[in-house]
Amino acid sequence: MQRAASTGQDILRHSGSALDAVEACVVTMEDDPVFNAGYGSYLNLIGRVEMDASIMDGRTLQAGAVALLTRVKNPIRLARLVMEKTDHIVVAGQGAERLAGLFRLEKRNPMTLTAKKSWRSLREQLGRKELSHLTKTSQLIHDYPDAFSGGTVGAVARDSDGNVAAATSTGGPALRLPGRIGDTPLIGSGTYADEVGGCSVTGIGEAAMRLVLAKTTCDLMGRGLTAQKAAEQAVRLLQERLGMMIGIITLDARGRIGSAHSTPDLCWSYVKSGMRNPCAAMG
Repeated sequence: MQRAASTGQDILRHSGSALDAVEACVVTMEDDPVFNAGYGSYLNLIGRVEMDASIMDGRTLQAGAVALLTRVKNPIRLARLVMEKTDHIVVAGQGAERLAGLFRLEKRNPMTLTAKKSWRSLREQLGRKELSHLTKTSQLIHDYPDAFSGGTVGAVARDSDGNVAAATSTGGPALRLPGRIGDTPLIGSGTYADEVGGCSVTGIGEAAMRLVLAKTTCDLMGRGLTAQKAAEQAVRLLQERLGMMIGIITLDARGRIGSAHSTPDLCWSYVKSGMRNPCAAMG
């Protein structure tokens, strides 16, 4: 986490944009197999990887997203190309893979031995009907936290011009149905940025979609809440309405940061102007 934050910090120190910073942060995490994004993504019900990602520029409200990628090394890079080089916001599946080839994006098999081992174990339990509550995703994560410990990755940044950008990338939950698309590539659900701030969401995507959680969180900042208060209220709202687990990172236009979660843990890192090195926390 500190390495990812340092990557973004270096870009901003050299007058880079918030958009460049969040993309670079997410690329760093996509390349690290400890995270459930890019290399190291979880496997779906039939043992395949399907990755999603999105990115948004708060100044222009431009956004790009991709879904159901199987071999693109860095989904977040393709999401930005969708934003900047096409007339669309979301491109999925084979069409997205062809677009990646058109722009000569690097390919990589995202499947790791750890992900394969975890998938086999969960499939065996499913076969023995030990996961009969599979549709109750929140209970599944509660009962089998080790199988879902990697987590979606995200980043939010503010540059020297005051612009805010946000980005999110994920391999999705283990044992999901093939073709399932969660909140990450849906602008407003898993990722959002505007003139008041930015937000990236992790956790149960279906819950985030029902409350358009990233946009809801930014709206709370727009009503005067600090980034921290907005994150806390959004998590509380989701708990009260749906009782599901979620994690949120936020940043407002004044550079104030926020983090809140109802998941067992949320690993995150931040760095502000004047700080020599990023701080990282698990909690």
